[in-house]
Amino acid sequence: MQDEIVNKVASSSLEVFDLEDFYQSGERVQVDVSQWLHEGFLLKEKDFRAALLSHDWTQYLNKYVAVYSSPDIIIPAWATILVTSYLIPFAKKVVFGTKEDLETALYAEILPKLDYTPFENKPVILKGCSKKPVPRSAYILAMQLLQPTAKSIMYGEACSAVPLFKKNK
Repeated sequence: MQDEIVNKVASSSLEVFDLEDFYQSGERVQVDVSQWLHEGFLLKEKDFRAALLSHDWTQYLNKYVAVYSSPDIIIPAWATILVTSYLIPFAKKVVFGTKEDLETALYAEILPKLDYTPFENKPVILKGCSKKPVPRSAYILAMQLLQPTAKSIMYGEACSAVPLFKKNK
């Protein structure tokens, strides 16, 4: 007679904190400011403003937008701010930087608003594998928000978790 297989993880008090659950759905795009610069690197204010006026901003409707400028290009701060002013009526959110910076900003908005009391004095696993782009900065923020509440925190999957924190008794 075979012994019954028991799922010890399911019957334990272990709580799973999956950052993927808080992923903001919606299309992400990156906009390179150099497309409106003369030869891709020189800002001529009159031409820059004219190019922005003629650009079809509706293509960013309900999208998350990362405004990007190559570090090799030196442009004044007002240029990216001006681009942002055109995006605001259409985009869900605008940040300066990469798509990862955008993800960081989205998680930084939502994670502090969550209720962490369900994790109070419980062992928590910060789920590691995800199908969606979760930046490391989101894990770091989650750790900061979970640690004051949780009894212990591990990272990864229940079958192969790495211990990160354990409250002193």
